Amino acid sequence: MTTPSHAMNALLRPLTPLALAAALLVSANAHAQAAAPAAAAAPIDAEKQKQIDRILAVVHPENGVLQAVQDKGVSAMQQSSIALQTNHVPQERKDKALKDIQVDVQKYIDTTMPIAIASAKKYTIPTSAPILAANFTTDELRQLATMLESPLRDRLEKVLPQMQNAVGQKVSVEIGPQVNKNLQVMTEAVGTKLQVAATLK
Repeated sequence: MTTPSHAMNALLRPLTPLALAAALLVSANAHAQAAAPAAAAAPIDAEKQKQIDRILAVVHPENGVLQAVQDKGVSAMQQSSIALQTNHVPQERKDKALKDIQVDVQKYIDTTMPIAIASAKKYTIPTSAPILAANFTTDELRQLATMLESPLRDRLEKVLPQMQNAVGQKVSVEIGPQVNKNLQVMTEAVGTKLQVAATLK
């Protein structure tokens, strides 16, 4: 018999390799900030861009923006298990409900992940490169690219959240409405199954 923990683990297995998901429940304030025109970044010379590309091939700031899509799915499974437990739903019916809910959660992940990945990839270099260029010299970028474990890594880690936020704002503007729509579909489907399982006690 499948247990709630097994159901959640089954959900996690296909998601973990993706290392994904986006902070995409977008508030009006986030939309306003992302939509605000940014100051034009200074041109980046070819050598500096080359070092930046090497760094971004390693640090992947887009992963921060993608993490929340996975988190929403995992959270839905966890909260469903808690709700079923709280309502004292019989084990067999709880296991079936969790298995059905897992299908809805995976559907949300499958429909949301491709657009989140595409958008994050599109904005990673355009948003992150100017931040790196403004905070590091060409020589420093070269050192970072060849030895991320150097003392300069601490400085990179300080600007990484800024880079992630820059990618996230662009992604949220582009796909936020679609992600919210997908999340609403999942939420309604999960809610219906929880209600049915609880009612049939």
